[in-house]
Amino acid sequence: MKITDVEVVVVRQDEVKMIGDGSQDTAVILVHTDEGITGIGEVDSAPEVVKMIVDAPASHDQCRGLKQLLVGEDPTRVEYLWYKMYYYSYYYGRRSVVIHAMSGIDIALWDITGKKLGVSVSRLIGGRFRETIPAYCSVLMPETKEEIDALVAHHKADCNYKGFKFGWGALGRDEQKDIKLVEYCRQAVGDDMRLMIDIGMRWTDYKYALRVSKEYEKQKIYWLEEPFAPDRTADFGRLADNINVSLASGEEFGTMYEFDEMLTNGKVDIVQPDMSRCGGITMAKKIADMAELRGKKLIPHAFKTGILMGATLQLIASIPNADMLEYCAQETVLSKNLVRHHFKLDANGNVTIPDVPGIGVELNEEVLDRYRRK
Repeated sequence: MKITDVEVVVVRQDEVKMIGDGSQDTAVILVHTDEGITGIGEVDSAPEVVKMIVDAPASHDQCRGLKQLLVGEDPTRVEYLWYKMYYYSYYYGRRSVVIHAMSGIDIALWDITGKKLGVSVSRLIGGRFRETIPAYCSVLMPETKEEIDALVAHHKADCNYKGFKFGWGALGRDEQKDIKLVEYCRQAVGDDMRLMIDIGMRWTDYKYALRVSKEYEKQKIYWLEEPFAPDRTADFGRLADNINVSLASGEEFGTMYEFDEMLTNGKVDIVQPDMSRCGGITMAKKIADMAELRGKKLIPHAFKTGILMGATLQLIASIPNADMLEYCAQETVLSKNLVRHHFKLDANGNVTIPDVPGIGVELNEEVLDRYRRK
């Protein structure tokens, strides 16, 4: 079997709001083969930039577009192809959007391999620790107590989530508001449910962060996510040493090198690689091992569409140190409808992990064509 084409389909809803919601657009990766098997992947990044990186012609030996590197190759040589892409994009890559583009391709290559062999990706990468996973509801932080109450009531009515994570939105603008909003969240979800808070990298002052985090301890939050920009590793480490709340981070990182720095110096407790940004399933499996070595949980970031959720579930099935799934509860047309048979929670708040060939998703071609931009 040989790769015949690598296609990037830019998909975007009709109106994109300037909020922290990555489910409003996406880059769908389709890797085509001469046997008629197509692998499906997704990238949570700037879709048009991803497309340019994949389609770009070569500039010189170590400055090549990713498609050129893959056409004609055996798609089941997944890890070999990861390192081939990494090495020959070294001049302009190594981090950020090049790794994002590689991630989506890597997911698609694993999908092809599973389909070719007739097994799920989780069985290919080590076998299954679990068949289901508890889900937490991931939403943006509203502005008021009334909006928080309404949002929680809406989602509690539909699903038996194991926790709620509120992020971005109204957070990170005012110290007292940051404190009050989390008080309102705890009141709304109740005392027995896990509550997670994602600052969205908006805190810039360490002492501010320390004061507010001490208040969050009183609300017994399960983790505090991305209080600082990802490059501020030292501040992550200082905060970890001085609060009794777990720190979470990882969605902005790619490759083992960046995760090693954050685990070693940033001292995070919850490791959150995004399958579509960290380097794909190939790299996420290695990051899971790094976290396990240090006794850390790995709970991937998955705030996108059903494609990313499918890839995330396959990783979660295959590792020992995952205990929750981030369930993107944004009600955008792409988040719920880009794949057929979007993942549902059962009566106990769990999502069943597909055990079918590949990553376990089927594209909704009608939605793909309706919102296709390029």
